[in-house]
Amino acid sequence: MAAEIEPLAASVPDSGGLCFVPAFSGLFAPHWRADARGAIVGLSRFHTKAHLARAALEAIFFQTRDVLDAMANDSGVRLDVLKVDGGATSNDLLMQSQADLLGVPVVRPVVSETTALGAAYPAGLAVGVLERSRDAAASVAEGSPVGAALVGGSARRGVSTMAEGGRAQLRMDRRRLGHG
Repeated sequence: MAAEIEPLAASVPDSGGLCFVPAFSGLFAPHWRADARGAIVGLSRFHTKAHLARAALEAIFFQTRDVLDAMANDSGVRLDVLKVDGGATSNDLLMQSQADLLGVPVVRPVVSETTALGAAYPAGLAVGVLERSRDAAASVAEGSPVGAALVGGSARRGVSTMAEGGRAQLRMDRRRLGHG
């Protein structure tokens, strides 16, 4: 789905102040608010579906940043690189924005669904398609090499400014809605 919204989201420079809170079943790590609900805040007649798509992508990378910040605060360890997988990794705008916001390279594998691939190998061993776990490991090494890293940089520095403004707006809107 994230790949399909990329052209739409990329057609606008930002979300136009629109804030999407994807709390459909509550807000999980690091906020832990089971009572929170999803919201679209700041919507006006001037917003388009492109602004909404952009706000949805921004919500993904703001959530990722919140979790990574919490992990760094708890452990004292900062990321040098973020390795990603899953369908959303095919969205270049999302991945580049994530690299820009976090200030670390984002590396995606050639095979984006590595979780499914990892589940397939034990199944292959169980039914005899693969003879040894070493065959599975070799297949992983050959079949899903690391893809190119997307590196954050000054070419996209506006994302960081937009992100800080968006996060401040999100915090204000969450408080107003009684979600944090």
